[in-house]
Amino acid sequence: MKNRYLILCTLVGAGVTASCDHFLDTLPDNRTEVDSDEKITTLLVSGYDEHPGIVLTEMMSDNVDSRGSLANAYNRLQDEQFAWADMLETSNDSPKAVWDGCYGAIAVANHALQVIEEAGNPARLNPQRGEALLIRAYHHFRLVNLFGLHYSKSSGETDPGVPYATEPETTVAPHYERLSVAEVYRKIGQDLEEGLPLIDDNLYTMPKYHFNRKAAHAFAARFYLYYGQYDKVIEHANEVLGENPLNVLRRVIEFVPLQGDYSLISNEYILPKHETNLLLIPAYCYAASIFRNTSSGKKYMYSQYLSTTEVSRSSGPWGTYRSDMFYHRTSTYSSSGGYACVPKYPNLFQYSDRVAGVGYTRTVQVAFTADETLLCRAEAYIMREEYDKATADLALWMSNHTSSEVTLTRGLINAFYADPTPDPEQPEDPHYYTWDKPTVKKKLNPETPLLSAEQENFLHCLLHFRRIETLFDGLRWYDIKRYGIVIYRRELDANNQITLLDSLPVNDPRRAVQLPDPVIKAGMAPNPRNK
Repeated sequence: MKNRYLILCTLVGAGVTASCDHFLDTLPDNRTEVDSDEKITTLLVSGYDEHPGIVLTEMMSDNVDSRGSLANAYNRLQDEQFAWADMLETSNDSPKAVWDGCYGAIAVANHALQVIEEAGNPARLNPQRGEALLIRAYHHFRLVNLFGLHYSKSSGETDPGVPYATEPETTVAPHYERLSVAEVYRKIGQDLEEGLPLIDDNLYTMPKYHFNRKAAHAFAARFYLYYGQYDKVIEHANEVLGENPLNVLRRVIEFVPLQGDYSLISNEYILPKHETNLLLIPAYCYAASIFRNTSSGKKYMYSQYLSTTEVSRSSGPWGTYRSDMFYHRTSTYSSSGGYACVPKYPNLFQYSDRVAGVGYTRTVQVAFTADETLLCRAEAYIMREEYDKATADLALWMSNHTSSEVTLTRGLINAFYADPTPDPEQPEDPHYYTWDKPTVKKKLNPETPLLSAEQENFLHCLLHFRRIETLFDGLRWYDIKRYGIVIYRRELDANNQITLLDSLPVNDPRRAVQLPDPVIKAGMAPNPRNK
């Protein structure tokens, strides 16, 4: 593959990432010397990208519908995200912000690794080396899954991935090779396996804001889930969950007394004291504005209709939905055409000028939780056809998150998610979701054929639970890619009458977000698009 130009952020000041808008107009060596163990540790604080792309991937997923003229978009970028367009607008939730932020974090990690290597890789710096390797692996993982197609055993060696940066920049316009998705995954795995054993929680005064050991294992569980290496998913998830997962799962029932106060619940949700919160990353992001109980950005919303028919207010194996079913409850609002929200992202506005009243919308991303890791393990058990173990994990999630008196069993999962007897009058799979008759069950088109009807039933249950658990976290987009789920663009009027706008077929190249325009103009080949 030809070398391509890639523009990365320069390191300035104390090794902290600055803006990429000026394209390396300062030489990378113009930076503060990192000449002590403490400075290396401090440098790595700035190795976590604060542009998580939550709104970006959530808007592209099936967790939103358009309300047309009933509400306004937050900005033009939100219009582009919903339409699966090649996004030219820039903001904190744009592809460019994610690209710049991730490669900036990677540059910090590479700078730290170079300093450690030049010091002779002393054992005393193993914790810093481990954190730097995890930072590098994690941000490449984010990049390849956003800007590439999902990892495929059959096409991963040829599907375009992203450059894997392993050296600090020493020239203004370095050459980088865009690797295949499969090669990027191999390099992520190498960094992850080398770095994880070196992680030492004693290095940190605030471990939840760094790759502590449990956060590193949770990342490994998600990575190997996407990679299809299910034994390793279970191995790493076990390190997070321990002998009794209830000890580390979110105590969701504690949200009940706070119901009705969005700010209280969202502030409580992100606290580092909760065992389930494994890695917290401060974020420049519109999630706290778009996903909360205001009319902001509600042209594309998690509608009451969508919530009731498919997600957090739907019927499930827990029984018919009632308002007190979930401890972390979905609140509904009648303005802007009727929307729903689950408090997760506090609005932590940061003033740059208090007198002028201007600044930045900030929040905190809970990048990894024990609850999501539990569902990673359940999925791995399903793929290994260990249905009794999968049932135990799924039952634990359901009992911890709902007030249902139903005990989840293997039989109940098969009964609730099984295909009904086909209607000879409607032979076109009427039991699956259709855009005008939505259900919780969408047809799966994975690369590897499913082994049995029971495996499919369990996956529908798992994806139903994951969709609720990861609502507003942007992870649903990657489940859609992993399982080849066809999704639709719908517009709902005030009476919830539906108009079909577009669809995203299984092999649509728009499932790989287009590279930022400045990167393409600098010489990197764009992702292909249908003409």
